[in-house]
Amino acid sequence: MEFLFVLTSHNKLGDTGEKTGFWVEEFASPYYYLVDKGVQITISSPKGGQPPIDPSSDKPENQTEATKRFHNDQELKEKLSQTLKLSKVNEKDYDAVFYPGGHGPLWDLCNNQYSINLIRSFYENNKPTGLVCHAPAALKNVKTTNGEYLVKGKKVTGFTNSEEAAVELTDVVPFLVEDMLKEHGATFSKTQDWHSYSVQDGNLITGQNPASSEEVAEKLYHLLKN
Repeated sequence: MEFLFVLTSHNKLGDTGEKTGFWVEEFASPYYYLVDKGVQITISSPKGGQPPIDPSSDKPENQTEATKRFHNDQELKEKLSQTLKLSKVNEKDYDAVFYPGGHGPLWDLCNNQYSINLIRSFYENNKPTGLVCHAPAALKNVKTTNGEYLVKGKKVTGFTNSEEAAVELTDVVPFLVEDMLKEHGATFSKTQDWHSYSVQDGNLITGQNPASSEEVAEKLYHLLKN
């Protein structure tokens, strides 16, 4: 079983002067869940090489068993420093794709043509596609061959407006994930802030927040196993 992980290459949190990137928990937890089941994982990003880690995800209060494992895993850190450039990725080489979040995707993956084409290709070839937290931002400009937004009429979730307000970045981000998905015709649902919640609509699986990341990976895995 071959999975592709797509991480952001964007490291600037708007005009705040602060850094962003991908959220460690949303990468590490799904990664270890899958590799422990024997899944082969290729990691990619728009620019290739080392993707930026969101400093906030490294704070003590955001540590989990998976992030602790990651910080002691030199082999994975080395692999992470050499991500495959998105322009060199071919959907045919993989069985499924997973997008971890962090605020970075709001700036780069939503507009990256290679990512847009990749998601469309996975979806139209009936391959499991998972995105968690802010990563559903990558769906913003994805349209199917009939010209409609991929999320139109789909049941989805993602980082909520209330969660964005809680981290005080509503006025910093270029758009709100929840609002964007609704505007594109998706049926958006959610649970309480910071609780695990994921939605599956066919081969499209979305998760609400960092707590939902392993649940999304689990659903992706079982889609392929069944």
